[in-house]
Amino acid sequence: MTVITEAPTLQAAGTPRFLWLDLTRKCQLSCTHCYNESGPEGTHGTMTGDDWRRVLDQAHAAGVTGVQLTGGEVTMHPEAPALVEYARRLGLKVEIYSNLVHVTPEWWGVILRTGASLATSYYSHRADDHNAVTSRPTHTRTRANVEWAVKAGIPIRVSVIRSQPDQDITETVNELRALGVRRIRSDHMRPFGRAAAGQEPCTDGLCGRCGDGRASIGPDGTVSPCVFSTWLRMGNIQRASLSSILGGSETAQANATIRASRDLGVTYGCSPDSSCGPDNEESDGDDNDDECSPGFPGTECSPRN
Repeated sequence: MTVITEAPTLQAAGTPRFLWLDLTRKCQLSCTHCYNESGPEGTHGTMTGDDWRRVLDQAHAAGVTGVQLTGGEVTMHPEAPALVEYARRLGLKVEIYSNLVHVTPEWWGVILRTGASLATSYYSHRADDHNAVTSRPTHTRTRANVEWAVKAGIPIRVSVIRSQPDQDITETVNELRALGVRRIRSDHMRPFGRAAAGQEPCTDGLCGRCGDGRASIGPDGTVSPCVFSTWLRMGNIQRASLSSILGGSETAQANATIRASRDLGVTYGCSPDSSCGPDNEESDGDDNDDECSPGFPGTECSPRN
């Protein structure tokens, strides 16, 4: 495979401050609402460890300051620990988005050694309700690993995802605060993947800031405005450089489509009722405008929904 590289001084218009490295579609869980339909039968795609390192090199050269490693379940990707180390050596801020169902001693060591942060989703303080979303008895393990991270001094951010529009999350937020979590945000389930119930994806389910200072790269190298908007393909990192993709016409068209839908009320054939915004977010602690929920930067999106 021929990979196009770029000079360290190259700064393309539209180059983001942040990238989602969407490493895998493999996950222990088959959550009923998973936005990219990950599960036990998922794969790590066609991107190799060397491919991902080239992405990190290009991102760093272009001025990206932070990445989130996500999936699928990122801790199941064999190259992920090395990629965290590599990104940190480049000076990038790294967040690991995990369901925190199973965190090995190796992973705890990587996180502590590199200073990476953690993010996870939490569905309810009630174990039965949480487990109903994940389709497995995961509540106890996720809660215990959240508590472990807090006690170990690992920065952790938790997104409380409402499975029902009228769900009262007060007790869930209070439980997380009692565990010592200071960065808590909330979101509703987004109409993508399994949560779309067979409907075609559309921009109405997006926050409207996708592609604005951020982009996502999937397991097959596809570049999109965010992890939710993967159908808005802007190019493939295995065939072109990051800067050329983000400065290209397909990126401009994807971003224009998103902005038109959010700013002008254009629905592109989908429901104008679906929306999200700042009122869906609850936050405690030292929030940085370069972070989104639960990705980066500065949106109300909660990719692991």
